[in-house]
Amino acid sequence: MYSRLFSLLGGFVVLAAATAPALAPEAEAASRGDKAFFQQVAGVWKGPGEIVAGKYKGTKFNCNLTGSSTDGEIGIKLDGTCRVGVFQQPMSAVISQKGSGYTGKFLDGADGKGLDIISGSVSGDKVVMGINRAQLNGAMVASLRGDNKMNITISVKVEDQMVPVIGLSLDRDLDTIAVGSIKP
Repeated sequence: MYSRLFSLLGGFVVLAAATAPALAPEAEAASRGDKAFFQQVAGVWKGPGEIVAGKYKGTKFNCNLTGSSTDGEIGIKLDGTCRVGVFQQPMSAVISQKGSGYTGKFLDGADGKGLDIISGSVSGDKVVMGINRAQLNGAMVASLRGDNKMNITISVKVEDQMVPVIGLSLDRDLDTIAVGSIKP
């Protein structure tokens, strides 16, 4: 029961973006904007979420996630855990630029127990991305609210409508931010 729940929950941990075709001035500007977005979401995040539709509607959970840059690429690596009651599930994702877009996987991707990232775009402090697993198609929207808050909504396509199924509100864990020393 909870294995399936955690697979669905995992969609929200992924943040990715697609850029315009390579070598165009718009692509370079988009890449700079995308890189800035990923740098802004790097760090430690924690907060509550809830499943708002479906079989597990009303289930509340808490997550602790750490985002870090990918090795010299535009993108992000996420690691952490989400907890429902006494059950805890590791969460991980890797998103990186490939060609003129982004590819990524949550957990082990759609071929395993996770999801594939199939499309996306960044617009200022908001990312919208397409997610897929077998016949399940959906979208994740992540919006930064200042430097230290992020709201995430996962929706799935049901017939011709996008239905929100998961909501999450994360706060930056300010206790983990290193502070420089004061020199006399």
